[in-house]
Amino acid sequence: MNTSATIEKMYKMRLHGMKRAYESSFETRNQDTFTNDEFISWLIESEDNHRNNSRTERLLKNAKFHYQASLEEMSHTADRNLDRNLLTRLSDCSFIDRNENIIITGCTGTGKSFLATALGYQGCIKGYRVLYYNLGKLFHKLMLAKADGSYIRELNKIENYDLLIIDDFGLQAINNDKQMILMDLIEDRNQKKATIFCSQLPIKNWYELIEEKTIADAILDRIIHSAIRFELKGESMRKKMKSSTKIT
Repeated sequence: MNTSATIEKMYKMRLHGMKRAYESSFETRNQDTFTNDEFISWLIESEDNHRNNSRTERLLKNAKFHYQASLEEMSHTADRNLDRNLLTRLSDCSFIDRNENIIITGCTGTGKSFLATALGYQGCIKGYRVLYYNLGKLFHKLMLAKADGSYIRELNKIENYDLLIIDDFGLQAINNDKQMILMDLIEDRNQKKATIFCSQLPIKNWYELIEEKTIADAILDRIIHSAIRFELKGESMRKKMKSSTKIT
């Protein structure tokens, strides 16, 4: 058996997980404990794990999260008003398959962005394409795209993501061109893709954000209808965790 040639072929075929496992088998000599069928199965499983891990890393990188977060790290103290059962149901990410919206509201520091990011991380682990954006920066990006003629292309790119996370919804008035940009974003995703909105403002105040009220009616009807809601409460977690490296 020409081991070097086999390894070289694995490299050329981009079977990197299988190649790594095959090479390690000679160091540990664990191939001696396998039958031929078991050894082949182990090599295939190693390649499958490698591809899954690589895909997850790529999805996480493309999501543009500001930090790492996981559902396991969420604080479920009574004062948070965080429904543990609902969070458990959402952890399978079937809400993405159902194209459902999630709205997360609460005061500054209560963990809105962390919860949204944790759900987004879970989505990436499950193999979904996720994109995270601060609404102000998203507006800026799309307004520049309008100016250079790439607006439709950028909208199409965003539409292709299985889950879009829009953070800081409501920090600025939505007027002029921003109204129609938001309408285009929401219309493209309505009942076709899932979206998470994070806002310091209660939902009842969202109508006031949008200058043209007929546009406000159209946008908010699409966002709020049948959305899953979290209204986080309690003291600012940033104050509580000042000496820690994470905010929950």
